[in-house]
Amino acid sequence: MEMTEQEFDKKFTDTLDALLTAMAESSEVDPDKFYSMACILENLRFFSPVLYGASRSKSKQ
Repeated sequence: MEMTEQEFDKKFTDTLDALLTAMAESSEVDPDKFYSMACILENLRFFSPVLYGASRSKSKQ
């Protein structure tokens, strides 16, 4: 069963939010590293349609 772009986007966003929440709740994460990771996760979220397209083209081969 293939996932639609909307389903992929929702699950991807939920996963990134869960990672961010886990890091925010952990006292072991340095604030500077948290900020850097939050920026990386935000960029990953922005490129979600590109990642979906790449995964679709890879599965068609």
